[in-house]
Amino acid sequence: MNMPHAICATLVFFFSLNTGVHAEWMAGTARIKITPEKPVALAGYASRIKPFTSIAGDLWAKVLVLEDETGKRAVILTTDLIGVYADMAPAIYEGIAERTGIQKSDILITWSHTHSGPRLTLKERTSPDSANQDRDNSIEYTERLQVQLADLVEVATRSLQPVTLEWGTGFASFVVNRRQRTEDGIRLNPNPSGHVDRSLPCLKVTTADSKLMAVLFQVACHNTTLGPQNDVLCGDYSGFAQKEVEAMYPGANAMFMTGCAGNANPYPRGTMELARKHGNEVAMEVDRLLKSDLAPINGPLKTAFDHAPLTLQPPKSIEELESIATHGPNWLRGSAAKMRDALSRSETLPSHYEAPLAVWQFGKDLTLVALSGEVVSGYVLATQNAIGHRKLWIGAYCHDFFGYLPTAQIVRDGGYETRGLFNGLGWFSEQAEQDMVQAIVTLAKKVGREFY
Repeated sequence: MNMPHAICATLVFFFSLNTGVHAEWMAGTARIKITPEKPVALAGYASRIKPFTSIAGDLWAKVLVLEDETGKRAVILTTDLIGVYADMAPAIYEGIAERTGIQKSDILITWSHTHSGPRLTLKERTSPDSANQDRDNSIEYTERLQVQLADLVEVATRSLQPVTLEWGTGFASFVVNRRQRTEDGIRLNPNPSGHVDRSLPCLKVTTADSKLMAVLFQVACHNTTLGPQNDVLCGDYSGFAQKEVEAMYPGANAMFMTGCAGNANPYPRGTMELARKHGNEVAMEVDRLLKSDLAPINGPLKTAFDHAPLTLQPPKSIEELESIATHGPNWLRGSAAKMRDALSRSETLPSHYEAPLAVWQFGKDLTLVALSGEVVSGYVLATQNAIGHRKLWIGAYCHDFFGYLPTAQIVRDGGYETRGLFNGLGWFSEQAEQDMVQAIVTLAKKVGREFY
């Protein structure tokens, strides 16, 4: 296979012989190292503008391609990245479709949301001074990544072999709510009594000769053990967890998804040692699950993809926005200024944001809900209440990294998670929660989920 854009990358994939064995599932997996080769700024904290100084662990993109008995194929693509933005995703989807025929509706692009990974951007290059050179490196990295991810999926489709699928759920103890109530409002501090999702769902993919091909696992927690003072490239706790699982099971791909982590941080946090500790806890729990009696997953696989029209707050006046931009909470000032400037130019602000989401139904055994954005933990409860609690995996940080998605209660309470769209052109209304839940229900019905 000719892969000119990936010549300098480390690519690992798995070949299999055609055994002629009939199987309900076929699967292929592959991974590629996506550690930046040039200086780039780290993503996740606005205060950091200089490139990383060293590397604590390589970053990876990994893929699992599934094929059911009917020949339907679907892709789960995991990345050690801060997030895949809406302007990045189309080229990846198109590349995958061109190489494999698998369409956007059957592809999950996900990310670990590490805050110690490379800044991603496709913004226009500028003059070549030192600061702009770092940005040019980020653009070059992002453009190359788009091609690498499409190439990676093609490789995995060439190594399909019979597999069995099983799943179960474990527990992650270090996940803590970060919305602390104070006399001055909501602040970003540990709140042990606040709601989070501490579940650790795990999908096991085993070959016909009983070897672990891949394991996909999820934690609903920010990858922010390493704070803004960190200048070392690292996958944070999820990177360490994946590396440790792969050391336990040589030849297998350990793949990480992020759950509804918008209002959850690791606790304690702040050092590389703690990132390794949290990663070890996850790896030990994944190992325990892999060695336990897991529930079998049968086919067929049905998928549904759509966009939820999430309602934004009505535009405020230019005067109100000016006041917020000057005196409001720090997390609202930037977006208030952008909306003020847009209205000053007589531009119309959007009334909704079209947020992508998908629901995958594995026979009668498992429903995977994949939401976009930085979804807060309240959507776990809302989704469970809407379509049932059983045989359900709720993921987030998929498809489109557009901003935080708060619940109606969080919108009323305020705080950092109400900062709205990252493009600065809207704050979500209380109605957005119902908009998303209704879209989930519609897709769940479409794929035939039984509302347990």
